Amino acid sequence: MNGTRGARFAWAPSATLPQARVSFASVGYEEMTRRASRLAPAIAQRAETCERLRRLPEETERDLHAAGLFRMVQPARVGGAELDVGIFIDTCAEIARVCPSTAWNLGNLASHHWMLGYFPLQAQEELWSVSPDVLIATSLVYPAGRGRKVEGGYELSGRWPLSSGVDNSDWNMLAFMVREREDGPPVDQRLALVHRSQYEVIDTWHAVGLSGTGSKDVEIKGLFVPEYRTLTAWDLSGRPHPGLAANDTPLFRLPMLALGPYILSGVMLGCARGAYEATVGAARKRNATMTGLPFGASQPVQIKVAEAAARIDAAELLMRQVCTQAMQVARAGREAAQEDKVRYRRDAFFSARLCLEAVDILMGIAGSGGLYLAGTMQRLFRDAHAANAHVMFSPDVQGAIFGQHALGIGGPPPVL
Repeated sequence: MNGTRGARFAWAPSATLPQARVSFASVGYEEMTRRASRLAPAIAQRAETCERLRRLPEETERDLHAAGLFRMVQPARVGGAELDVGIFIDTCAEIARVCPSTAWNLGNLASHHWMLGYFPLQAQEELWSVSPDVLIATSLVYPAGRGRKVEGGYELSGRWPLSSGVDNSDWNMLAFMVREREDGPPVDQRLALVHRSQYEVIDTWHAVGLSGTGSKDVEIKGLFVPEYRTLTAWDLSGRPHPGLAANDTPLFRLPMLALGPYILSGVMLGCARGAYEATVGAARKRNATMTGLPFGASQPVQIKVAEAAARIDAAELLMRQVCTQAMQVARAGREAAQEDKVRYRRDAFFSARLCLEAVDILMGIAGSGGLYLAGTMQRLFRDAHAANAHVMFSPDVQGAIFGQHALGIGGPPPVL
C-alpha cells in the first residue's frame, strides 16, 4: 500500500459525503455566518458526544456539509462560496461558543479547500471532479516527513502528529522536508496530497482539551507521490503559485502561511464569548455561597467582568483588522510586505492571549460552579487552553518572528 509507485489511481468519496453536487457560490458572507449560528443549538447538544467519540459526529459532519460551511473558501468555479478570509473568524466563533472541537475541525477542513486551490490544476481536478465536498486533513509538521526527489515526484516517509479531522477525511496534506541525502540539510519544504488508502492512522489522540478534533498520528513508509500532488511551502507565501492558472482571484493571492492563525483564532474568540455568556448570565441570578448576597453586587466581580469583556472586544478588533487589511492588499493587486506578514503573526498570538486571559478571568468568576461536567464552562476552559497551545499562538515563536524583523536581526527569513 505505502510503496505504490503509480502516479494515478481511482478513488471514490466516502459514504458520508453528499451525493448531489450543490453550489454555494451565491451564499454571501452574512448568510454563511447565519448558517453557522443556526447550527449552534444542534451542535451544542452533541458537544459531549463529540468529546466521547474523539471526532466529529456523523450528524454534525452532514450538517456542516449541507450548510456549505466546509466550502466557504472553496473556489466559486467549483461551487464554493469563495468568501473573504475573515469568514473563518465569524463562523468558527459561532460554533466554538458551544463546541470548540467542532469549530476547530470546521476551520481546519474548510481551509484545506482554500489550500488545495494553490496546488497545480491537475491535483485540484483530481479531487474536486470526484466530489467538491471532499474533506482533506493536514499535518503541517515539516520535520516529521522525509522526502527524496525521484523521477516524476517524491518518495515520502514519516510519522506526522496532530492530523485534525483525519477520521472524517478522504485525503491528507502532509508536510515534509526535502533532502538530497539522508544526512544533508533540507533543500525545500513541501506539502504532499496523499489518499487515505496510502497512510496508516494511529489512534494517539487522548487529550485533555479539544478531544473531539480527532487529531491523530498518520504514518507512511516509502510512498511515491507524483510531482503534481506536491507544493512547495513558498507557494503559500503570497507570491505567484501554480493554482493561479485556475483561481486568479484576491482570495488566492493572499499569503496563506502568514494568515494561517486566523483559520483557528475564531475558535479562541468563540471560547471566550461562550465563557462570557455562560458565566455572566449565571452571575446575574446567583447569590454568593458564603454571604447569600447577590453575587453580581460585588465590585471586584463587576471589574473582572469588565476586564474580560474588554479583552474579548480587543481580540476581535485585532483579528478583523488583519483579515480586512490582507484582503484590501490582495484586491489592490499588491503582494503583502514582509512587515505586514510578521504583524499578522504578532496580532494572532496576542489576540489569542487576550481570549485566553478572558476565559481564565471568567473561570475565576464561575468558581466551583465552573467545574461541573454537566456545565459548559469546564469544556470551554479546557479547550481554550488546548487551542492556545498551537504553535501559531505561541508568543515565543510568533513574537520572536516579529521582534527579529523589527530589530533588523539577520538570519534566514521564515516561510511566510
